[in-house]
Amino acid sequence: MAMVTASISIGVGLRPLSVSSALLPITPKGVAVSQPQQLKSTQHTQIVLHSFSPFPLLLATSLLPGAEAVTSIFAPFVDLVKSWNLPEWLVHWGHPANMAVVLFAMGGYGTYLGFRIRYSHNLEEKAKAKDLHPKLLAGMFFFFALGATGGITALLTSDKSIFESPHAVTGVFGLTLLTIQTILPTLFEGNPGLRNVHGILGSGIMTLFLVHFALGLQLGFSY
Repeated sequence: MAMVTASISIGVGLRPLSVSSALLPITPKGVAVSQPQQLKSTQHTQIVLHSFSPFPLLLATSLLPGAEAVTSIFAPFVDLVKSWNLPEWLVHWGHPANMAVVLFAMGGYGTYLGFRIRYSHNLEEKAKAKDLHPKLLAGMFFFFALGATGGITALLTSDKSIFESPHAVTGVFGLTLLTIQTILPTLFEGNPGLRNVHGILGSGIMTLFLVHFALGLQLGFSY
């Protein structure tokens, strides 16, 4: 009889805990204490992915005028520049020097202000950044577009071909993307998610123009 009782008590002691009892706190004596459990609701977040296809840009570049047409348009101005007898180094390096200032001063600081708009918790700093950021980037777009004509003129003045280098290709793509980037802020009110696209695209454009700058130096040292 004693042996039967012992076996029963051991069987009860080894019985696995239920799920509900496993969640209860255990006192030092090993006794589970009943306590109300609060279940936390899981917060669901929605992630929206935006894609971008470069093929429309390829179509746009195919519609640009050819090198011969551009050369004929620039011919009178190129002849005028040649008549000035400017120093060869100025014609050769004037365009890259000016564009480097625009890229690093206006583009670099404008990009920094864009990140401050997004991540700064200082309301006064954010307000100043919102005011200056679009002005700097608009200025960069203007001077890059103007600088493109200067680059073409410099090449033609040096009797070099145009639109045949990676530098020219990245320049066309960069200006096209800058045009899209300029339009995006006008759509923010109806599409808040475009702010993320604007930030990502802006960083990509700056990276592209850094590559463009490196290719320009390579082109400059090639002749």
